[in-house]
Amino acid sequence: MLKHEDPSQVEGLSRFFKTGPGEYGEGDRFLGIKVPVTRAVVKECWERTSFEDLEECLGNEYHEVRLAGLLALVEIFSHSREDPSAQERCIEFYLSHTNSINNWDLVDLSCYQLLGTWLLDKDRSLLYDLAMDGKNIWEQRIGIVSTMAFIRQGQLDDTFAIADILLHHPHDLIHKATGWLLREAGKKDPKALRGYLSPRYASMPRTMLRYAIEKFPEPERQQYLKKTGNTQRKKSST
Repeated sequence: MLKHEDPSQVEGLSRFFKTGPGEYGEGDRFLGIKVPVTRAVVKECWERTSFEDLEECLGNEYHEVRLAGLLALVEIFSHSREDPSAQERCIEFYLSHTNSINNWDLVDLSCYQLLGTWLLDKDRSLLYDLAMDGKNIWEQRIGIVSTMAFIRQGQLDDTFAIADILLHHPHDLIHKATGWLLREAGKKDPKALRGYLSPRYASMPRTMLRYAIEKFPEPERQQYLKKTGNTQRKKSST
């Protein structure tokens, strides 16, 4: 990874991932490596990557090195389908390093391939616990984004239930993630998404709603947004 450092990209990536004072990625450092390059490095190296190597990667100060460690972990997990104990070790490692999974791309490129897939045939209460953790938005994001694995199997109930937990969360990054997963659920079952939105859309964060209804026909989308705007204006005037 260090061989691919590109200082010309550092400023742009730092700005994109909000590393300034008071921002959600405050203090994170970048090497200037784009994701396709990171994936290429991981593809070349993952088979000879040990958990000691992963420990070093997840503890690294550079964002891209932590991402490389997570992507390598995904590869190890995915290639251990015939060895549940090896997969369980991957999950235990992942859950013990959530403090290093501290930006939205690190969450989104790892959690449902790992945690979501692991929980397909298991109790899923862990995701609810993560979503209810009010101190860590990254663990909360893991809670909702991990349900992507369930959605791909046509299982939508957990997405809707965890979305309810996060429905009035104060942070925009949770609004976006929850709206995204609701949209994905709607691709599988538009009727189920409309049923979920019907009693909730008027009070949910507008960003969450916009993401959730992004694939709706434009006239219907505008009706949701118009009614939401009217409701919010009435609340404001009251």
